[in-house]
Amino acid sequence: MRLAIINDYHGLSLEAADWSRLPVELTVHGRVAEEEAPTLLAGCEIVVTAREETRFDAALLDRLPRLRLLVTHGGSNAALDLEALASRGITVCGTELGHDLATVELAWALILGLAKHLPAEDRAIREGGWGAGLARGLTGARLGLLGLGRLGTGMAQVGRAFGMEVLAWSENLTAARCAEAGARLVTREELFAESDVVSIHTRLSPRTRGIVDRAALAAMKPDALLINTSRGPIVEEAALVEALERRSIGGAGLDVFDREPLPPDHPLRRLPHTLLTSHIGGRTRENILARYRDALEDVEAWLKGAPTRVL
Repeated sequence: MRLAIINDYHGLSLEAADWSRLPVELTVHGRVAEEEAPTLLAGCEIVVTAREETRFDAALLDRLPRLRLLVTHGGSNAALDLEALASRGITVCGTELGHDLATVELAWALILGLAKHLPAEDRAIREGGWGAGLARGLTGARLGLLGLGRLGTGMAQVGRAFGMEVLAWSENLTAARCAEAGARLVTREELFAESDVVSIHTRLSPRTRGIVDRAALAAMKPDALLINTSRGPIVEEAALVEALERRSIGGAGLDVFDREPLPPDHPLRRLPHTLLTSHIGGRTRENILARYRDALEDVEAWLKGAPTRVL
């Protein structure tokens, strides 16, 4: 039986877990482009993939007739066509997230990086300059949270520590839940119009896809920041690019995009008032190691006929 670990471009899978205890022939690959996947994976019964780098759709699955188990990092993966996988009898398993507040850490890094002009300051000094602009303070500003689950609550705690007023909205959010988290419940329209920073912490679903649309962006203050560490399609990307090009908002800190990796010619790559990262929100060293350990457990359980963490 053949098992392939793909998109291990940090080289941590073999450090994290003892795969030698499995009765399989193991291969490990770094980043796997879509055109490479059919050839690399053609003879594999088991594939372990990371988050959303390789799209497993019907077209690819038709070229992987031996595939029986697919393990992905995390509890969901937008790159997996679960219906197509199920129709072919392929079991799909996930892993735990690890320390999920790592995404909160990154969101605040993006906020602070933009507010304090850190990329421009660093670049100016390296180029022989001194001072690239006037930073802005966060004390007394309003932090707007689109979603107030575990991550949103973590954001609220840090915001309050900075002396920010915290606003929150999601479709089923209640005033009582906001009070528990130290936030004030507002309408969707108020969230975008009144916040100095809008940070997205809701799941991607048919209901939330494109919820940050052209109208929401138009309602934002001209110096407000938009932060997205959730999923790219929650924001209408074309509308965001237009808003940034017109400078109708102050900037955007983005860890997620409609298409990942972000195409080389994408306009977001050239806009100066953005801070971009490569979907690293939950990808700390500690989390990656934990997810590979979970992936090994998933494979062992499946081989014993009792699959776990089935998606």
